[in-house]
Amino acid sequence: MITRKIDFAEIKQRLSQFRVTALIGPRQTGKTTLAKQFKADAYFDLENPRDVARLENPQLTLEKIKSLIVIDEVQRKPELFPLIRYLVDTIPEQRYLILGSASPEIIKNSSETLAGRIAFYTLEGFRQSDIARSGALKLWLRGGLPLSFLASNDSGSFQWREEYVRTFLERDIPNLGIRVPANTLRRFWQMVSHYHGNVVNMSELGRSFGVADTTVMHYLEILKGTFMVRLLQPWYVNIGKRVVKRPKVYLRDSGLFHTLLSLETGKALFTHPKLGSSWEGFALDCVWRSVNKPDDNAYFWATHAGAEVDLFWQHDGENWACEFKYTDAPKLTKSMAVALEDLKLKKLWIVYPGDKRYFVHERVEVIPLAGTPDYWDYRK
Repeated sequence: MITRKIDFAEIKQRLSQFRVTALIGPRQTGKTTLAKQFKADAYFDLENPRDVARLENPQLTLEKIKSLIVIDEVQRKPELFPLIRYLVDTIPEQRYLILGSASPEIIKNSSETLAGRIAFYTLEGFRQSDIARSGALKLWLRGGLPLSFLASNDSGSFQWREEYVRTFLERDIPNLGIRVPANTLRRFWQMVSHYHGNVVNMSELGRSFGVADTTVMHYLEILKGTFMVRLLQPWYVNIGKRVVKRPKVYLRDSGLFHTLLSLETGKALFTHPKLGSSWEGFALDCVWRSVNKPDDNAYFWATHAGAEVDLFWQHDGENWACEFKYTDAPKLTKSMAVALEDLKLKKLWIVYPGDKRYFVHERVEVIPLAGTPDYWDYRK
């Protein structure tokens, strides 16, 4: 069993501070397995008919429990949220860990009903720090979904991910109340995969797919809301330069990205034109999860003249950035030098797949992806 120390610690910290903690995220990321590591007085799985029957009269059942209560697939009974609010206000000892697959509704319902009482934590696949360094290539190829990563071989992993995509489109999307035909959304998802790591042109994508810009945005929001894609917003700064103002799109899980491109093996990946984009998205996801900030705090920056940084964020009043280079020996480029000064960066890290660490400027350090810290420590 792979120990997920960071995710466990994050959930534990929220449970100690808030009456209700919502553990959300895509299906099959290990939410149930992780929740069962906490000592709960009661566990209810709302996909289990017995547990549903136990909650036929939920108030009588829940008010007798004085410690931690875990409710899995809670989005199936949204009527529980007002009751949970009442119970945590009247029974000080109670704590709730509620689990839900990616669902805009669970966030909306719980936020409105449990405002001030609830904290959220999104669980994705395995982190780079969860596995041994020798497994980094496998994590990149297969992605972090546990059953994909732990499959006995690449072929089995690929087959599992194909079934995951099919089930997501045919069952999970309709269960969220989203009325888009599975074949339509799959074709759109595959088309988006070819934009991975690029700025999204809604009009161009709409013309290619034969739909309006508003429909493109609607489909992107579905994939974003279900944690399938990341829309990285541009950073605006008033420096008198024309900057890119459209978002970049990345598929969040590298394994699902490779599935949509029909890349089953490492050999196929290393000969594919999207190799560099694939590694950039994988590295960006690894680094951003180690930075440990919400997605809304992540940006990229680019000018129409060609200067750019792949990842930009702020911390303690300072500006920080990362560039991701799939190359053996990255060097300081003119683009980086412009970004360093225009953005007034405290530091710029160049992340690459090698194993050496060195400076190319007093504020620019080259670091291996495998050397990025579990929690970003903002080395000066």
